Amino acid sequence: MNSFGLKTALVVGATGLIGDILTHRLVESTAYDRVQVLTRKPLTWQHPRLQEVPFDFDHPNGLLVRADDIFCCLGTTIKKAGSKDAFRKVDYQYPLDIARLGLENGASQFAIVTAMGASSSSSIFYNQVKGDVERDLTALNYPTLLIFRPSLLLGDRGEKRLGERIGSGVMRLVAPLIPAKYKAIDAEKVANAMLAAMQQQRTGQHIFQSDELQRY
Repeated sequence: MNSFGLKTALVVGATGLIGDILTHRLVESTAYDRVQVLTRKPLTWQHPRLQEVPFDFDHPNGLLVRADDIFCCLGTTIKKAGSKDAFRKVDYQYPLDIARLGLENGASQFAIVTAMGASSSSSIFYNQVKGDVERDLTALNYPTLLIFRPSLLLGDRGEKRLGERIGSGVMRLVAPLIPAKYKAIDAEKVANAMLAAMQQQRTGQHIFQSDELQRY
């Protein structure tokens, strides 16, 4: 992307559970000389190689979506978003807009976190939206599209999600009895997998299921 051959990474969703860990990993990595984050509000930390870019996701400025590799960790819940339409905007429309603009500006790799069970034909609205974004990202024909489908995420979100806290507690207790694909997974492992996979110079679309992510 730049004249010196060094790479720029772009993160959307850097304030979320996976995105925060991933952004810290990226600024520590020697793979990138600059890490940009598109954000609505300032981060609570700084780094010499970290560049915060204020961004209006409802009125995206394509000139700001410039990088070699794009990492999308956007995600919300219907409760937090306020409605199914608002949820779909964050989990479907925003990632698709960023991917399209990045591709137009020369990005060659796009990585996104969706969910285990993602499918456009799912009867579960959450999984249906995740499947829709996977389908339409595939249609963009990125040189490299990396899709990560974790199970229930473990980690400190900094916000109260009672259902997830209860679910993660139960999952930890019964973990020895659960097949690897369905076990709850630490957000740190997903972030590590995203960074590692992006450096492998794969081509085409690749889907990483939760059991594979456990290895990171």
